Amino acid sequence: MGSPSIPALLVTANVGSIFEDPSEMLKIWTEEFLSTVTKLDPKFIALHCQEVGGKNYENSMKHVEHFVKLLMSSNELRLFDKIRVFLDEDYSSAENFTALGNLYFIHESLENVLIWDFNDLKFVPVEGKEINSGNIEAVVTKEKAKFPQDFFPECKWSRKGFMRTRWSLQGTVLDLINIHLFHDASNFIAMESYPSVYCKNRRRALEHTLQRFHNDTYGKAPYFVFGDFNFRTDTESVIKKLTEGLTTTRLQNNKNNDHTKLQFANEESELVLTVGKKEFNHLDHQKVFLTPSPTWLKPFDKELEAFDKYLTEYPITFPPSYPFEEKILHARSYMQTRCPAWCDRVLMSHTAKQLVSEDERVEYGLIGLDTCMGDHKPVYLRLELRTNSGTVKCCDHAPYECLPATCQCCQTFASVTINVVDMSDYSRRKSFSNVTIDSKLLHEPITRDMLSHEPYTPESAESRSPVPDDKDKHLTKSESVSAAQLKSRLEYILKLERKFPMTRSVSANVEVKGSNENFFRNRAMSEVPKVRKMRLISTTSSGSMHRYQSHHSSSDEDWYEYEETGSASSEGAIEESDEKKSEIFNDFRTGTDKFKEKRRNRMNCCCVM
Repeated sequence: MGSPSIPALLVTANVGSIFEDPSEMLKIWTEEFLSTVTKLDPKFIALHCQEVGGKNYENSMKHVEHFVKLLMSSNELRLFDKIRVFLDEDYSSAENFTALGNLYFIHESLENVLIWDFNDLKFVPVEGKEINSGNIEAVVTKEKAKFPQDFFPECKWSRKGFMRTRWSLQGTVLDLINIHLFHDASNFIAMESYPSVYCKNRRRALEHTLQRFHNDTYGKAPYFVFGDFNFRTDTESVIKKLTEGLTTTRLQNNKNNDHTKLQFANEESELVLTVGKKEFNHLDHQKVFLTPSPTWLKPFDKELEAFDKYLTEYPITFPPSYPFEEKILHARSYMQTRCPAWCDRVLMSHTAKQLVSEDERVEYGLIGLDTCMGDHKPVYLRLELRTNSGTVKCCDHAPYECLPATCQCCQTFASVTINVVDMSDYSRRKSFSNVTIDSKLLHEPITRDMLSHEPYTPESAESRSPVPDDKDKHLTKSESVSAAQLKSRLEYILKLERKFPMTRSVSANVEVKGSNENFFRNRAMSEVPKVRKMRLISTTSSGSMHRYQSHHSSSDEDWYEYEETGSASSEGAIEESDEKKSEIFNDFRTGTDKFKEKRRNRMNCCCVM
C-alpha cells in the first residue's frame, strides 16, 4: 500500500504583466517558481494562470510556448513524467476566449492517476505529456466557460471565466477550478458603498459558477477553486480608517473626470492620502500596506463572507498579492494605483478541506515576495491530500465498479451517502490493495435517479449470482419479464391467497424513507402460512434467475412461491417445519442488522456502511 497522503502544491498566478517584458520577466518568474517547487517538494503540482499571453495577447501569445517549455524542460521538474497543459489561446474567438491556462505536473512516484473525460463521463489514465493549446474547445478532459455577457450587462467585454478539470489521485477524487473574476475599474465607484457594483458583479459571477457545478450532469466532487478572484477590500471603510481626523479636499477636473482627485491632509497641511480613479497613494504607502503584514487591513477583506456556506480558506498571514511594482528593482513595493488587496486566493469546498491530512503542516503564502513576479504575486497552498478519501470502495472484486449499473445492492442497502461520480469505474486494473475508507468524507446524497434502474434489465445483472437450489440449476439466457408473465404470477399468488390465506405486513411491501437528500428503499417481507414450503419462483422464463442476479427488489414483485407440504405429514414434522420457517422469517419480520448481514453474504457483495 502506498503513502497515506500526496504532497500537493496548488498555485494561482496572474501572469499577464510578465508577457509585457518577456525577455526579462519570463526567466525571472520561472526561476522563482521552480525554486519554490524545490523548497516545498510536492508530488502533484497544479498551476492555474490567468491572462496568459498578457494584455496585448495578439503580439505576446507567441511567448507562451516558450514559457511552457521553460517549465517542462527544467531540471526541477525532470521527475514529473506525467504532464497535462490546457492553454486557451484563441483570441480570435471572442465568445470563448478566456486567456486561462491550467498546467498540471505529476511526479513519477504517483500511480493510479486519472483525469475525467467530460464527454464520455468517465476517468481515463494519465500517461505521458500532453499540451493542449490554441483553440481547446474540443478538448474533452477540461470544462471551460466564459461568463455570459448578457448575465453582466453593465460590464464591457472581457476575458473572465473559468476552466475546470477533475482528477482521481490514488483513489481521491477532486475538481481543480481556475477562475478569473471582474476587477475594479475605478476607485471612486469602488468607494461609493459596500458592496460596490464591482463586488456585486464578482459575487454574481461566482454564484453563477458554483450553481453550475452544483446542478451539472457530472455529479458532485470536492473542489479547490483557485485563481484571480479580484477580491478587493471594503474601499470606503479603508479610506475612513486611514483618514480619521484628516481634512478632505476635492480637486475637480471638469474636462476629464478621470483626473478628479480626493486629497486628505493632516493639521500641518501635509498630504497623507490621495485617491483618484486609478490612484491610491498614501504618504507611507509601503510601511502601511506591506511591513510586516498589514493585519489591520484584513478585517476589511470581506468579499468571501458571502460564500461561507460553500467555500472556506486557510488563514491568510501574507501581505496582499496585488498590485506590486512591475519594475525589477522595486519587486517588494506596491504600485500606488489601487488599495492593496488579496486578489489571488486558493479556496476550497468544505468537503475538499476534509481531504487534507490534518497530521501534516499546511503552508499558504506568496511566491517571490522579494522577486519581481509582475503586478500579481503568485499565491500557493502546499498541503497533503489524503489518498482513497472522499470515495467508497463498496465491493471486494474491484473498487468503484458498483455504480451506477453493476451492483444494485450497494444502492439499495447503503446506510451512508454516496457520490455517484466517486463510484465510477476509475481504473481497469485487475487487482487493488485494500484501503481504509473514511465515510465522513462522503458528501453526495443518494438521489432518486440512482434507484430508478429497472430491476429486470440485463444491464443491472452483471454481478455473480448466488448458487440456486438443486431444482433450479438449469440456466437459460436472461430476458425481461413481460407484463403478461407478471400478471400470470400475480394471479398465481392470488390463487394461493384464496386457498391459503396470508397475513400481509402493514408496510405494504415497500417503505420509502428520507427525502431527495437521503433516499433509501427498504424491503418489507410478508408472513407465510406454516403449512407451505417456500422457494424461489420457478417459471419457464429465465427472467426469474436474472431478477435474482440483479440484487434489486421491486415493490410490485414477489420473489417466492409456496408449495403445499402434503396432508399425510405427521404433526411432529409440521411443527419441525414451522420452527425452521419461523427462524428463516424472523429476521424478515424484524428487519434486524443480522438479517441484512446474512443477505449480503449470500449475495457475495458488500454493502457500504
